[in-house]
Amino acid sequence: MTTLSPPTQVRPSAATEYNPKADSRAAKRTRSIVFHALSLALIAVVLYPALWMVSSAFKPSSEIIGNSSIWSSNFSLDNFVTAMGGIGGVSTAQFFANSVVLALGSVIGTVLSATVSAYAFARIKFPGRSIFFGMMIATLLLPFHVVIIPQYIIFQQLGLVDTYIPLLIGKFLAADAFFVFLMVQFMRNLPRELDEAAIIDGAGHARIFCSIMLPLMKPALISSSIFAFIWSWNDFLGPLLYLNSPEKYPLPLALRLFVDQTQSSDYGAMIAMSVLALLPVLVFFLIFQRYIVEGVSTQGLKG
Repeated sequence: MTTLSPPTQVRPSAATEYNPKADSRAAKRTRSIVFHALSLALIAVVLYPALWMVSSAFKPSSEIIGNSSIWSSNFSLDNFVTAMGGIGGVSTAQFFANSVVLALGSVIGTVLSATVSAYAFARIKFPGRSIFFGMMIATLLLPFHVVIIPQYIIFQQLGLVDTYIPLLIGKFLAADAFFVFLMVQFMRNLPRELDEAAIIDGAGHARIFCSIMLPLMKPALISSSIFAFIWSWNDFLGPLLYLNSPEKYPLPLALRLFVDQTQSSDYGAMIAMSVLALLPVLVFFLIFQRYIVEGVSTQGLKG
């Protein structure tokens, strides 16, 4: 009688075994490579204008227009020398000083007026508070171009044209609803128990605002200061409307003097001054950028 032996089981070799962990790692690696490649491509597209501007500042003016290449073999600092020499009888240092005056004035006015207005809307109960707050928010929907002509007529009749007052007075009157809204939202996230404890100790609104609110609002204050500084530094339309004297021009308006359609235009000096104008904004942002992140991260906290 023949005895049948059981069939032998054939074990799959190591090369044919399925390893889900290896496939998962390969898929993650592929997604990571694709993500980083797309990110680098997007960064290249976004940064190309800035790279072109920086490289063009070192090119001769004859190679800037009609030349699509970024780098040039004719490396020169002549454009910066020309830009620093000024134009129209006004030095570049004067243009920088005018921009600094407007930017710092905007920061101081925005911080002072917006914080006081925000404290009133966030902490003080008065009749019509919701209505006034809604009207203020509604001004965000009103385009600036709608009020240009009425504002200009008012400032002209008051004899304030060709001065910095039309450019700064709105900053000290809390006319920028964006900053007021930003600080109101930040104050509403602060615990009201702090106010109640201060009131029990006999503190009034002025003491609460100066001793409690302002120290806690440092992230919102820094964020508002950064935005106010950058917007004022880059503002072109406002100075174009209200300033007539070249010695009062800020940098964005001074750049226009290098381009003259009726005579020769020095694009190299204009681009070189544009690079110089970006440096204060870049430095200001790099110094205070961590406060923007801190301000955003604390918006979701509740007392």
